[in-house]
Amino acid sequence: MELFFLCGLILSVFLVSLCCVVFLLYHNSYASLRNLPRGKMGLPFIGESLEFLSTGRKGHPEKFIYDRMAKSSSQVFKTSILGEPVAVMCGSAGNKFLFSNENKLVTTWWPNSVNKIFPSTQKSSSSKESKNLRMLLPNFMKAEALQRYIGIMDTIAQRHFEAGWDGKQEVIVFPLAKRYTFWLACKLFLSIEDPKHVAKFEDPFSCLASGIISIPINFPGTAFNRAIKASNLIRKELRAIIKQRKIDLAENKASPTQDILSHMLLASDENGLYMNEMDIADKIIGLLIGGHDTASAAITFVVKYLAEFPDIYKEVLKETWEIPPKMPVKTTIKAVNHAPDKSSEVTSSTPEISAASVLVPPIQTKPFAFEELITEIDRDI
Repeated sequence: MELFFLCGLILSVFLVSLCCVVFLLYHNSYASLRNLPRGKMGLPFIGESLEFLSTGRKGHPEKFIYDRMAKSSSQVFKTSILGEPVAVMCGSAGNKFLFSNENKLVTTWWPNSVNKIFPSTQKSSSSKESKNLRMLLPNFMKAEALQRYIGIMDTIAQRHFEAGWDGKQEVIVFPLAKRYTFWLACKLFLSIEDPKHVAKFEDPFSCLASGIISIPINFPGTAFNRAIKASNLIRKELRAIIKQRKIDLAENKASPTQDILSHMLLASDENGLYMNEMDIADKIIGLLIGGHDTASAAITFVVKYLAEFPDIYKEVLKETWEIPPKMPVKTTIKAVNHAPDKSSEVTSSTPEISAASVLVPPIQTKPFAFEELITEIDRDI
């Protein structure tokens, strides 16, 4: 018994000593670097990820930023999150500096953990992947394309309300909004509108969305591990859809312009090379994630503020009923764009939507835009 106790004590002392050595080496490695902003790096590997993620789960992600702005600097501070050392630039000046110097001093970047969830990004840089994806989107953001989308959005919205809202005394808006935006994304990106088919993606997609920004520890049971498994499952389903779409395009059963999937299959780069199935699947997943939380949050807060301000709700409802129910989509667009006497009637609820987005910006659930330095810069901005 005494021997067992002694061995346990020696092992405990050894582990504590090892942790202390690792901790000191970790902090000395950054202390030796010059010109770094003030701030703390937290624990080895984990950094300050626990607090970063905790404030987000509690609904106050900005608290992580404000606390460190008060302790270190209101302009820029250093920290370590998601296994990566970072410098956080704050305020309007910091945001203006970063986004006005895109591809000049900084370039789009994502933590290395994202590469494990999106394997295709390991073949090229995150910035190149982001640039390639942005090149694919303009054709789907044109006015002509938006005209087609309004009818689709209206139809899916009506079906969504009938299935999840009608006859309910009380509803929880955010999960319903996420279901609607996901259903809509599946239709616009993949031409999938069958609710049962969409439902197959919902649970694994929720695991993926909640685990993509998490501590990158790939152990069973962790959010990161669940996200990797979910991404593999979704990718498998998407590759089956991609294979079928190839056949449909070859047999003229699908249109080259019907959705983003068809466009990705037919688009080639400057060398005439086409994207493989893995690349397309990862880009589709990225698009689904990119528009999911922000759109759902915007819808949720619009509903929240309309419920809290019944006078505004009555005005918006009145304006909605004044829109002719059978107005063709093209006529609606034309009225908004070209008829001054009608535009106020069709778009006068826009200020309420904009006000909700200002009061609670949808992007605040993910308060970081990740950028990587191309060249060294002065921290005084």
